[in-house]
Parts: sequence; structure tokens; C-alpha cells
Amino acid sequence: MRRALITGITGQDGAYLAKFLLDKGYEVFGTYRRLSTPNFWRSQYLGIFENLNLIPADLVDAGSIMEAIRISRPDEIYNLAAQSFVGTSFEQPIGTGDMTGLGVTRVLEAIRNFDPEIKFYQASTSELYGNSSNKQANEEVPFKPASPYAAAKLYAYWQTRIYREGYNIFACNGILFNHESPLRGLEFVTRKITNAVAKITLGLEKDIKLGNIEAKRDWGYAPDYIESMWMILQQRDPDDYVIATNESHSVKEFAEKAFDAAGLDWQEHVKTDKRFLRPLDVHFLQGDYDKANKKLGWAPKVKFGELIKLMVKEDLSRWDRWQSGERFSWDAFNYPCEDKILSRYHRMER
Repeated sequence: MRRALITGITGQDGAYLAKFLLDKGYEVFGTYRRLSTPNFWRSQYLGIFENLNLIPADLVDAGSIMEAIRISRPDEIYNLAAQSFVGTSFEQPIGTGDMTGLGVTRVLEAIRNFDPEIKFYQASTSELYGNSSNKQANEEVPFKPASPYAAAKLYAYWQTRIYREGYNIFACNGILFNHESPLRGLEFVTRKITNAVAKITLGLEKDIKLGNIEAKRDWGYAPDYIESMWMILQQRDPDDYVIATNESHSVKEFAEKAFDAAGLDWQEHVKTDKRFLRPLDVHFLQGDYDKANKKLGWAPKVKFGELIKLMVKEDLSRWDRWQSGERFSWDAFNYPCEDKILSRYHRMER
């Protein structure tokens, strides 16, 4: 039986990847950070929690990474753990660099020292491109990071290539553009919108506050993208791949379609708030997955409009069930109101 170790198994991608690998017959191990409140709702929601082998570890602690590898003895490692929210990286740039950047080097060093035959997947990001171009980005387009998060990911990207070329480790970057699902965290704008649509529909809220609604992103469906991670590690030779939909849509378009899916007019409920603007923003990102299509045989299945409808439908269902007294693993009911979360903009306004 093949064995896989997933760092960041509690996140959206970690949970979907764990289910995908279990369905493939893998024995799945996952690292998680010890928190005062456990965060396993996604794997519980997917019905796979009991089939996982969990190992406490932290990307800032090299010893715990090595111990996780010793325990799991994996054939493949999927490094999905990171401080992955761009906005937070401006507030916590040092922590983001340590975890999201240096953390990858700690994993690669552990592989080099423990077992160089382990295959390694690094979750790279479209944020690497920043504002480098207003055209589709493929594997050859230069990077121009525009956030501490993107800078940390850039370091991790190059370390992955250095260990591949310098130590002959099967190490690959998946440069994934934005990918969403009902398991997306509420701090991300897509899920923030669909969750708000559900609450507004049920009379629990009246409006939603957003930042730059003109920003455009290439949005796909997370389970589609998870398959590409596995496919990348099944190739004869290690390489880096862009995973995207080749389409770009604005936050405003996403909001319009999300509210329309619930029979609402987005303009009556969407407000803008400078608290959600970043010090430096990326205005346009669109990928080109041609290489992945030709070499991996990969292509996205779920389109933009369908993605939004399924996210709205799921959030509506969950809030309706919760209001009816049903209890299940979920995040939104316990998520703090954003007005209670203070930022630098509160300090500037005083």
C-alpha cells in the first residue's frame, strides 16, 4: 500500500486530497498544528476523519517535521501547510516568511537526510506572478510577488527547484491559481460572499463588506485541482505546472452571480470598505494550463458559474439545517463578526 504524508491536512486542499488518496487506496498521514480548539471539521464533513493518521507537527519546527516523516515513512509528501491568506501576510510578514517560506526548506532538508527517494509536491501559487502581466500566465512568465505571502512562496518555489536540480529529489511545484469550494475558509472572498448570500437570504444579515471588487482572478473548483497534484507526482520526471481555468472574472462578477443564484440583487447588499483593501494589490491573474493539459492530460471540469451555484447551494443548505436545530461539523456558525477583528485601519482612523 502506498503511503502519503499531507502537511496542512486540516485545510480545504488537505481534506480533499486526503479523500482523493484514500479513494486511490493510499494510507494517508496528515500533520496538523496543535490548537486550543481542534480544526478537523473538513475531514469530518467529508466522512474521512476516522480513516486518517494524524501527526502533530509544525513547519517552523524542523524536529517535528523529521518525526512526522519517520512515523509515516511516506512514498509521497504533499506540502500544503502555510500561512495561506494574503491579507494576513501584510499583518504577519515575519511569521508568514518563516512558515510559508522557510518551512518548505525544513521539509526538503528532512527528505534529503531521511529518504531522498520520497516524492515531494510543493503547493505554489498564482500570487507569484503579482502584477507582472495583464495576459495569461504560463510556466515561463516572470514572477513579480506583491505581498509577503507571495514573496515567501517565491522562496519556496525556488528552493523546490534547487533541491530537485541539486540533490536529484523528485520535487515539483504546482502553480495553482485560485480554487474554491464549500470547504474554503471564510477569510477568502469567495466563501465570504457565498456564506453572506446564505445568511442574507435567511434574514440573518443585511449586507456584506468587500474590498477591491474590480480585482480579477482565475477561479476553479478545488477537487478538480487536487487531482492535478497527484498527477504531477505520477510523472516519470519531476517538473512544474500551472493549474488554472484560462478564464478571469472579477470579484464583482462573483458577487453578482452568487446573489443571483439566490434570487437577490447584489447591488442592494454589497458595500465596499477600505479595511479590506491591501497595501499592495494584484489586479489581474489568469493562468494558462496548456502544459498540464498536454503532459498530464489534466483539464478543469467545473466552470465559473457552476462553481458559484454549488457553493451558494451548500452554504444555504448548511445555514438552513443549522437554524432548524441540526448539528454537524462546520465553521461558519462559530466565525467571529469581522467588525470585531481590529486591523491597522482601525488604528489609523482613531
